[in-house]
Amino acid sequence: MVTDDSKRIDTRLVTGGRRKAWTGRLVSPPVERASTLIFDSVEQMRTSRPAPGTYVYGLQGTTSQWALREALADIDPGAAGVALASSGLAAVTTALLAVLQSGDELLMVDSAYIPTRQFCDGTLKKMGVTTRYYDPLASAEEVAALAGDRTRAIFLESPGSLSFEVQDVPGIAAMARDRGIVTLLDNTWATPLLFPAFAHGVDISILALTKHVGGHSDLLMGAISSTQSWADRVERTVFELGQSVSPDDAWLALRGLRTLGLRLKRHEASSLELARWLQDHPKVGAIRHPAFDGCPGHAYWRRDFAGSSGLFAFALKDANKAGRDAFVDRLRIFGLGYSWGGFESLAVPADPVRTATAPDFGGPLVRIHAGLEDPADLIADLDQAFAET
Repeated sequence: MVTDDSKRIDTRLVTGGRRKAWTGRLVSPPVERASTLIFDSVEQMRTSRPAPGTYVYGLQGTTSQWALREALADIDPGAAGVALASSGLAAVTTALLAVLQSGDELLMVDSAYIPTRQFCDGTLKKMGVTTRYYDPLASAEEVAALAGDRTRAIFLESPGSLSFEVQDVPGIAAMARDRGIVTLLDNTWATPLLFPAFAHGVDISILALTKHVGGHSDLLMGAISSTQSWADRVERTVFELGQSVSPDDAWLALRGLRTLGLRLKRHEASSLELARWLQDHPKVGAIRHPAFDGCPGHAYWRRDFAGSSGLFAFALKDANKAGRDAFVDRLRIFGLGYSWGGFESLAVPADPVRTATAPDFGGPLVRIHAGLEDPADLIADLDQAFAET
């Protein structure tokens, strides 16, 4: 991958992946829809090797996929390779399949995305891989104590996408590297702009491009970024599993990437304004926002992160789940839908699944994604929903 670490991040968001050979006189690379690519000779066909800039077969991509991969590497210093997958979940599962085999043990953070847990408890179990769940607030020493001779990988998600505990990623990554254990991080909440994974010692970083990078709730895609030690193996696994993204969707993700820096700043500002308002509301209990002192792991966030995104949760005080669900139903500007990271605000009931820990949230959780609407209108929407609670 061609990267230019001499430029600042906002510049790299604009310039990444725009090789003259791919764009010509265009600002953005064109969309090239192709399954079959024609060779000039048998020798050329036999000797062509998949790489950005080399036409082999549609599965290995054309200009928009190559440009997206290169642009993602450019904003993630330390990434030796970036592979694309058909969704964020596909990126998680493919990355795990790249590093695990029968007989291995995986240490999985207990606050992980629920479909990630389902893959561990289903497919990986059938493969003969054992998954052990660990407390997201465990220290590196406590995680090390769980690791055994068969422990091959440690999976982190910081913060957790429903309960928002922030992990000691650098400490756990350093411990794992000393023991020859690979670390994988779901970095979707922060993106490399707020948390550069490789600078903190992670081996493989995963993004659901569906969320912040796409930014417009109109595509499904994931990315797996790897250090030099893992890039070839991840790329090979992606190919062997037949993972592919369309050139049109890659172009949309690339377009979204150009404004990612601006949108993240607005998501952060709006979420902080909403969370501060909620903090003072008599019907609200705990605020699960990594930038708030009361959020578990906040000290790690303050130490390691360059900011926060728009996703957080809060507990409804003196309410049951039925009352929480009725509150969400009364919201009018906030949409009710899966995913997050788009321009629209969302609110969903959040019910974390746990195996190793049982945190007390002080009431049922509501997860908020602060979109790009005016925060005053979002607060008014929350206020009217509380008024009928």
